[in-house]
Amino acid sequence: MSDELLTVSDILTALKPLSRRTFYRWRELGIGPACIRLPNGELRIWRSDFHCWLEQRREAA
Repeated sequence: MSDELLTVSDILTALKPLSRRTFYRWRELGIGPACIRLPNGELRIWRSDFHCWLEQRREAA
C-alpha cells in the first residue's frame, strides 16, 4: 500500500466536526499530527503519520 499526502481539509473531514481553528490550535500546542509545510505555505500530512497519531490517542476501555 502506498502512502499519500493529505490536505488539512482531508484531515478536517476525517475528524468531522473538527474546525480548522481547532486543528491549527492543536498545531500551536504541539499536539496535532506531524505536518509538512510546502514551499507555497500549505500543509500536508502523510496518511500513515495521521493514522499513527490517531492510534497514539486511543484510550483503553
